[in-house]
Amino acid sequence: MNYPSNGYSPPVPLRSHQQQEQASSQQTAPSDTHPAQASEAVGRLRQHLRDTLGTELPLRVDAQQRRTGASVSREARRELARAILDDAVRAHSENELMDNRSLVGRDVEQQVITEVINELFGMAGLQPLLDDPTVETINANRFDRVFVQYNDGRRARVAPIAGSNEELTDLVRLLAARASSQERRFDHGSPAVNLQLPGGERLFAVMGLTAGGVTSLSIRQHGYLTVTLPELRARGTVDPGLEQFLRALVRARKNILITGGTGAGKTTLLRALASEMDALERIVTIEDAFELGLELDPDVHADVTAFQAREANVEGEGAISQAELVRWGLRMSPDRVIVGEIRGPEVIPMCNAMSQGNDGSMATLHASSSRVAFTRLASYAAQGVERLPLDATNLLVASAVHFVVHLARGIDRTTRVVSSIREVVGADGPQVVSNEVYRPGADRRARPVAGALRTDTLDDLLDVGFDAGLLEQPEGWWPR
Repeated sequence: MNYPSNGYSPPVPLRSHQQQEQASSQQTAPSDTHPAQASEAVGRLRQHLRDTLGTELPLRVDAQQRRTGASVSREARRELARAILDDAVRAHSENELMDNRSLVGRDVEQQVITEVINELFGMAGLQPLLDDPTVETINANRFDRVFVQYNDGRRARVAPIAGSNEELTDLVRLLAARASSQERRFDHGSPAVNLQLPGGERLFAVMGLTAGGVTSLSIRQHGYLTVTLPELRARGTVDPGLEQFLRALVRARKNILITGGTGAGKTTLLRALASEMDALERIVTIEDAFELGLELDPDVHADVTAFQAREANVEGEGAISQAELVRWGLRMSPDRVIVGEIRGPEVIPMCNAMSQGNDGSMATLHASSSRVAFTRLASYAAQGVERLPLDATNLLVASAVHFVVHLARGIDRTTRVVSSIREVVGADGPQVVSNEVYRPGADRRARPVAGALRTDTLDDLLDVGFDAGLLEQPEGWWPR
């Protein structure tokens, strides 16, 4: 079947590698070796090298990090990978001889080593999709059932990203082995992996848990690693009034929780709000997997310490949670603390940080509405070791979170819009009390609610230059 390529070259399936192997084998194999046997020999070598590297590289890197106490650079990982593969080739050749099988030539061995290393330090069949700036999401239900969503809302099925389930599993395992500054396992003992790719994309993959026991993955591309509120206004996410209101919240050092569904634009809005902070403010970010990237733009954020949670090593030791990182981050004298996404008991130390002097802190949260956010926070808080009762959790949330900003898809299902903003005003036993100061209109875009904002809060915003007249337009300031 031919799948739409939408203007880019389709990913290269395994058959292309096989063709290359056949050509290489025909050039280098002894004259009495049949081409099919040569191709099979190269295939066995390639699979052995992939399996060995996927297993050995995480162990070698972990051992070196334990020995030196420092992270292993990308170049050092390449050197480790080549050393592992050189040893693996020798062992493979010995096994092939013992089994009376055909061997490949030395030049083919080196070519396969180079290709496997390039697979590890590249994206293999995913690369054409990652290179396409219009691709927003990549979902592979299996190696040959791949779907993409474009930034204009279109969806399409595209060519396979690998030649088999085994090849896709190997690719994810290799990507996990070299993820960011940490090794991430991907095997039957750890069948799910969440990581950031070198280009900033977010990958989540599982193996053996879906129908057919295949490997499946999802990749989200972030097209806007640096973004500002004026740029979001130009894209239709906010109107001029919302732009000024959100800017004032940041400058008045209000604690903000950004909510929305998957792909609603929470991280993008968080980056835009962060761009309104003073360049010399000290920021500590905590994430499950690196995604925000504030530290990558020192002109906008000069003083950033970025933390990433750590999974357990192959011995089941060394795991560090987001909750622990929030506690550690508070010891690093931050002006603001940012949690990329609250998804568990880190909500309690985060709320403690917000209520104990780190004003202007922010976080994101998956929630279907601005009101549901409070229920989600309470459910996560219940997972913490503190085991706070609901009324105590609500008191903590009410003292910590000042505003909830909710994002949704517009009625065109493409444009991401701010649809609701709530001001937290207190807690009353089993519930957090809030006022919706911006509520969604028929088009899901947020409109100001007259008189909903507390007077003392409005005074805080006026002190940083906000124009109160922007709240007096019932239909907001969206283009007509």
